[in-house]
This record gives sequence, C-alpha cells and structure tokens, in this order.
Amino acid sequence: MSTFDNPFDPRNRLSGCFCGQHRSQIEHDRMAEPALQRGPVESEEKRYEGVIASAVLRAMFPKDVGRRVFLQSLGASAALAAIAHVFPLHTVTEVFAEGAPLEKPDLKIGFIPITCATPIIMAHPIGFYSKQGLNVEVIKTAGWAVIRDKTLNKEYDAAHMLSPMPLAITLGAGSTPIPYTMPAVENINGQAITLAIKHKEKRDPKQWKGFKFAVPFDYSMHNYLLRYYVAEHGLDPDTDIQIRAVPPPEMVANLRAENIDGFLGPDPFNQRAVYDGVGFIHLLSKELWDGHPCCAFAASKEFVAGSPNTYAALLKAIINATAYAAKPENRKEIAAAIAPANYLNQPQIVLEQILTGTYADGLGNIKTDPKRIDFDPFPWESFAVWILTQMKRWGQIKNEVDYQTIARQVFLATDTAKLMQEVGLTPPATTTKTFVVMGKPFDPAKPDDYVNSFAIRKA
Repeated sequence: MSTFDNPFDPRNRLSGCFCGQHRSQIEHDRMAEPALQRGPVESEEKRYEGVIASAVLRAMFPKDVGRRVFLQSLGASAALAAIAHVFPLHTVTEVFAEGAPLEKPDLKIGFIPITCATPIIMAHPIGFYSKQGLNVEVIKTAGWAVIRDKTLNKEYDAAHMLSPMPLAITLGAGSTPIPYTMPAVENINGQAITLAIKHKEKRDPKQWKGFKFAVPFDYSMHNYLLRYYVAEHGLDPDTDIQIRAVPPPEMVANLRAENIDGFLGPDPFNQRAVYDGVGFIHLLSKELWDGHPCCAFAASKEFVAGSPNTYAALLKAIINATAYAAKPENRKEIAAAIAPANYLNQPQIVLEQILTGTYADGLGNIKTDPKRIDFDPFPWESFAVWILTQMKRWGQIKNEVDYQTIARQVFLATDTAKLMQEVGLTPPATTTKTFVVMGKPFDPAKPDDYVNSFAIRKA
C-alpha cells in the first residue's frame, strides 16, 4: 500500500507483497525499490485521520481479503460511517494530532546551501515545522566542519549532515567520539562528477592521472563514490589523483580559477558550473549507484533522549517534508521556496533543472532524468554498513569495527519505522537490503569480504 493511499479503497493493500507469501514486497524482492512510496497529502488532519482509520481497519481485518469483502459490500463511505458510529475516529484524530508537550519548541538547525538539504530548508517556508508546533530557525552554514562543530558544542539542536558524518562522529574519526544518530536520509542520488570545460575530450577516467578533484568533506559519499569510481578504472585515488575537501559553495569558483580539474559534489553547483559555462556534467552519481544516500538529518543521542517529544515532532516535520519533496508536481514550488538568498541563493531556473530532472549537461545536450535527485527518508542500516566498509577500505577506520552494531546505533531505522507509521507512512518491513554499486553486488552481512575484494585499497 502506498504511504498516503486511502485505506478505504479495497484495491489498496495494508500489508504483504504482491504474491501474498511475504510480509512485504521488499521481503519478496530484496532488489526492488524501497517500500516507502509517496502519494498526495490533502492536509495534516486528513493524514492523521488516515493513520487512525488504517489502524482500526488493521485491527478489524488482519487479512486484506476480509477488508476487501467488507469494503466492497458496503462501499468506502458507508464503511467509514459504520466504523465512526462505534469508534470515535474524529476525537482520536484530534488527540493524536495534538501530540505530547514539547520540551523545547524553539530550535536551531544548521544547513549547507545545497539541494540535498531541500526537506530541512523547505520545511520552514512551506510550514512543516510550524504544523508540529515548532519554531525552527534554519541557519545557513559555511561548511561541514563548521556544521559538525556547532552541533557538537550545542549551538545547533540538530543539523543537515552528510550521511557518513554521524558514523564518523560516533566512532571518533576526525573528532572526539560522541554518540550520534541519523534518523532520516534527506536525499538519494542528487550528485554528479563535473569537469572543467577544457577536459571535455577526456571522458575516460584513465586519462585523469594527475587531476585535482574536490569533494565536500573527507567523510562524505562524494569522497567514497569518487574513490570507488576512479579505482574501478585502475587509478589509485591516493597516488594517481589529488582529492581535497572544498566547501560546496566554493567549488565553481575553484573550477573557474583552474585550481581543480573537477569535483564530485552536490547540486546546485554541478548545474551552476554548466549555467556559468565553466564546466560540464560528466555523469550523475545515480549512474554509479542508483538510490544511494547522500545527506541526512542528524542529532546527538543526548538531544534524542533528553527531548523525546521535541525530537519526535521535528522528525515528523522532516519526514512529511521529505514525502512532499518526493512528488514531482511539487518540485517547481520547492525550487521557488529555496532559491532566495537566505536559503540557496541560486537562480530559480538552476534549481528547477535539478529538481525536475530536465537539464543542460554543458556539452550542448538537454537530458531528462526525473530521479536525478529524489527524496526518501528511510535510513537503511545497510547504507551505514557500506559507508563503514569504505571508511575501512581507505584507512579512515584503523581498528576492527562491529559493522552491524554501529549501523543499528547510528542509523535509527527501527525507531524511524515506528514514527513513520505514526504519521501515516508505510515503512519497509526490514532494515537492511542488498544493492549494486557499479555492477558489483553488496551484501551487508559480509562487509569484511567486500572490503577485501578490492584490488585497490589503502594497506
């Protein structure tokens, strides 16, 4: 059943897979798209009403076949009226929507001005925070090290982070170890390798020996995907090319000044390089791994434990904003909302090209890919395991690591699944899945075998 589908439609399923033999479609087909799907949201009140109605129907009819017979015999309207006659749907909906008292309604959330932060940013102007009773100040921040430090010293209550950062913080890689959490992925896909225009004839990575590349941060999907890509083409990223950390807003200027030959970075800066005529898009990151995570909503375990009601309200706002951002018909509205100077400070047309997926590549072509960037909040633990394998592969983790335990502690998939159900979404039935990176399958149950399978890695 889609996350926002009508539970009173007998054609929709409340549980199970299409063959009827599994708890979910993901369990039926581990390589399929995540079970999280998005549908239209009429209003917050309708959302909660759907949650309560869905729960009542599940209790009344554990099997979909019984629910279908009931709905088909009475019709949706009569069925709803019959349930409402014996169960106070309206009253329960109001109580549910009010939620528990907030420990701290006034919050500060830091973000980097990139499209990966879309749900965190647009939740402010479009009103998703205020609907949860929160007064949130979203603060534009210069770079990832600043984001990390301001969050660790509690200037920010929560933050937009790169998905590897909460893992690195928890492990003490690059900073003092502090237990951190990542309850929601902000975006999937949404990155690209952009090269300087002068390299448009050098599309084979084997020709890149000696190139200087920028990535946003050492602990980033960008760093790991770039390293993975060049290593698969026979280049050692530690000796054959140079990789330096550059704040995303400075990437285009560095490309223009010829300080770098290219970057694997977030949008809008890939598209901005095209817009400014200084670069071209070599490939989208989804061509390396379709559905990969990138940025995340993160908070300390101290915040999660100390302000549980505030944390739940904040995560509900983020999840709802993410679901809204996932709908193609909302993308132009979102581009207009996040374009102003206090957010991304970019031409709206640049953001529209990214969010709608119809874009110029800088080589004279107009391309269309609606999934160039997408939004799906579920923090798969297997994402964390893959990230940890790359940290191990490139020497960022020196000691042995308990991959599964760290993944569970940081990527709060189980907690997120429960909260998603509360706000009317249908989370996946499992917290891990297999996937393919550049044609190579990844099994999260065998991380050490995966690390050791690479010919190019740090000794």
